[in-house]
Amino acid sequence: MRSLCILLLAACTAARADGLGIGAPASADLVRAWNIDIAPDGRGLPPGEGSVAKGAQLFAERCAACHGRGGEGKPEDRLTGGQGTLASSTPVKTVGSFWPYATTLFDYVRRAMPFNAPQSLGNEEVYALVAYLLYLNGVVGADAVMDAHSLPTTQMPNRGGFISDPRPDTR
Repeated sequence: MRSLCILLLAACTAARADGLGIGAPASADLVRAWNIDIAPDGRGLPPGEGSVAKGAQLFAERCAACHGRGGEGKPEDRLTGGQGTLASSTPVKTVGSFWPYATTLFDYVRRAMPFNAPQSLGNEEVYALVAYLLYLNGVVGADAVMDAHSLPTTQMPNRGGFISDPRPDTR
């Protein structure tokens, strides 16, 4: 046991002297690959486009098992409905009732969905799924096509429901 402790102490001392010996500085390409956030005004949106029709097909294949056939939830979060409930004692926070920006929906779907394979969807698949979710919530029509130009201009029902942070250091 004593030999093991001495050996571990020696290994820790060597690691401390040389650093941990793991990792490498992040290259500009690596940082760019991880920098996938989308701003509310659309900065950072990638090229591509997706239609409601294509989104309906993808939703049935990749999302309905968790979110229900029409986004009604069960077993996971509800994505549709809830309009007019936010001021009630039982608010239903969904894409259509709560989210202030359509670009935030793109950002979230691209980063986190599907749950079992996050970041596995291509940009056109994400645009299509977002178009379909916006359609299910009555935000866009059945013929809508979402892209880097149309998505930031999409007016979400709760766009005015948030108060901007007035501190100058947050602008």
